[in-house]
Amino acid sequence: PGSCPALCECSEADKTVRCVNRNLTAVPPDLPPYARSLFITGTRLARLPAGAFPAQRLPHLSALDLSGNHLRVVEAGALAALPSLRQLDLSGNPLASLSPQAFGEGGSPLEELALRGTLRDHGVLLSLATVLQSGALRNLSRLELADNGLLLLPAGMFTALPALQQLDLSNNSLVGLRNVSFQGLGQLQSLNLSDNSLSMLRNSTLAQFRGLPALRHISLGRNSWVCDCAIEDLVAWLKESDQVEGKEALTCAYPDKMVGKALLKISVLDLNCSVPIDLPSQLQTSYVFLGIVLALIGAIFLLVLYLNRKGIKKWMHNIRDACRDHMEGYHYRYEINADPRLTNLSSNSDV
Repeated sequence: PGSCPALCECSEADKTVRCVNRNLTAVPPDLPPYARSLFITGTRLARLPAGAFPAQRLPHLSALDLSGNHLRVVEAGALAALPSLRQLDLSGNPLASLSPQAFGEGGSPLEELALRGTLRDHGVLLSLATVLQSGALRNLSRLELADNGLLLLPAGMFTALPALQQLDLSNNSLVGLRNVSFQGLGQLQSLNLSDNSLSMLRNSTLAQFRGLPALRHISLGRNSWVCDCAIEDLVAWLKESDQVEGKEALTCAYPDKMVGKALLKISVLDLNCSVPIDLPSQLQTSYVFLGIVLALIGAIFLLVLYLNRKGIKKWMHNIRDACRDHMEGYHYRYEINADPRLTNLSSNSDV
């Protein structure tokens, strides 16, 4: 029971097992039960099947490092049978499949999860969102999702993490946080959004930040802030908030005339937003005004017709009589031309 696998190094005194940079393709089945920390890194490990870490063999394992392998598949139940697991690092693996049941059905005691550079596949990101929203990782206090090239996050991804204290979303490509809800993260203390592609933060997001009582450290450095009228709310929040670290260094990236200007030094005059242009409202007002004018013209026209009804009636009768006389003349000529006797009679100059 106390033996050490051939391709690993074990220290019973430190309760540590290291299987680093070895030619492993599977988790060694004969790991010593005293292990509290297990490092399997730099190997050819590509798949974690169900029961890869039997509970009866590793009842005290609290820290598991599987970073830097060739791990592509994590099956259902692969990480479910570890009753003492508190820290898990899957960083640097090209995951292509993550089962929503990877941590089992009854929940996990996991407190720290590192997935740096692991979520390049969008399907894996959606699977992770499913795991988090299911409540299987309700004990998480630290979640690291940096270096994943993320553009947008699934809606409601963090709503079932009431114990979360640190959230790292740095070094991604996030262009906005419209779908992201931070409500319910009452314990959140640190939020890292640096090195992304954020151009502005909406007032709804800023309101969520204000509503998190424990949030004291927000990192927003090295983002592409667009300093136009839409950034007014962010500037006002930065000036009043003490949550943002290094806010004095935040500068505009666009437009050209504002490049390099500190966000804290922007004024309303710089943005030229004194007269907001609301084109849809202007069009709606124009249509209403046009309708009123047409209605007035129609009413005046009907009034004129009513006031001149007798003259109009006489005029119409005159037109009718003229048309009738004209038609009678045509009819008379037609009868003469149709009867040869009348034709001869009319042509005889003696008659």
